[in-house]
Amino acid sequence: MTSTPVLPSRTEVAIVGAGPTGLALAVTLAEAGVDFVLLDRQAEGANTSRAAVVHARTLEVFDELDPSGALSAGLVARGIPVSRFRIRDGARPLAAVDFDGLPTAHPYALMVPQYETEAVLLSRLRALGGDVHRPREVTSVTQDADGVTLTTAAGETLHAAYAVGADGMHSTVRAAAGIGFTGSAYDESFVLADVVMDWAPGPSEVSLAFGAAGLTVIAPLPGNGNGGVGGGGGAGRRYRIVATVAEAPPSPDLAFVRALLAQRLRGEARVHDLVWSSRFRIHHRVADRYRAGRLLLAGDAAHVHSPAGGQGMNTGIQDGYALGRALADGDLDAYEARRRPVAQRVVALTDRMTRVATARGLTRRALRNTLLPVLARIPAFRNRLARELAELDYR
Repeated sequence: MTSTPVLPSRTEVAIVGAGPTGLALAVTLAEAGVDFVLLDRQAEGANTSRAAVVHARTLEVFDELDPSGALSAGLVARGIPVSRFRIRDGARPLAAVDFDGLPTAHPYALMVPQYETEAVLLSRLRALGGDVHRPREVTSVTQDADGVTLTTAAGETLHAAYAVGADGMHSTVRAAAGIGFTGSAYDESFVLADVVMDWAPGPSEVSLAFGAAGLTVIAPLPGNGNGGVGGGGGAGRRYRIVATVAEAPPSPDLAFVRALLAQRLRGEARVHDLVWSSRFRIHHRVADRYRAGRLLLAGDAAHVHSPAGGQGMNTGIQDGYALGRALADGDLDAYEARRRPVAQRVVALTDRMTRVATARGLTRRALRNTLLPVLARIPAFRNRLARELAELDYR
């Protein structure tokens, strides 16, 4: 089922954007019996796989949405649970953060492509009788005292009591609401690539590698060494690479990724294939408000930040769940009060991680590399960082 041809004329909640945030919101409303319409401008399956980690708190949300545990179990079966986050300077280990002691039913980071997370949420939504109206691009959003009117590119109109912008950084709903998006962009561009490679530490950890040229994140993904577009051979396994680059090419190719990893990982990686790649720029911004009358924001429409901690999609899914409960309970004022401070905290943490990782100058890097191993020997520091990454303190 790839589209729903007839758009209803009215609903209680119109959700713009059927990524993980919009899907989580829709599932929450469906569970609560609140009428909604979920719209997305893309055809099904036309998404890219930018996010690749699901943290413990998000899996707890899945369990709250489906107390049988089937929702979280279905996602775990598609991914790789990883219990260690390691910080390096190139190939040199500096600190390790372990998740396996966390007070949760999911003491790990689940490495799984975003499209798998979306597929599990969409399957749950359909089991509850809901679906996505696509491809439908919302081009106009207006509100008055009685409700919100949304108009699509095809000229269709939908009237709703409330409209939610889960439509990303360039949100149509946020623009219509006149809500500011305070923050700025990082100077560097980011390379995102899924590769097939042999890597000395292997698939048991996620690594954040510092270096004079910038930060590099290496994370295992499900799948073996086939289906690539470049080198052939079928050896190795899949990994997700995220790296800051002064000015990356529009479409990083196999040669570019190989050279980047050879420079930064000092011989630890042997890249066989390039499965997929992209270049993007990252901002660190938080919406000035999460609500303007009958218009509300969630996910990347409300906050964007560095991918250093892998928290963007997770924070968005948790937004969707919290907003769904607030709409079902008639307590919308509590939504911004609970979720905007979380976004500010996540943005601050990931910004600090990015700036520490990309520290300029030999003195600053030497100080960083001296202090971090000392701090990592303090249990309270390790536990605090593990809880922050897992988002367990955001319950």
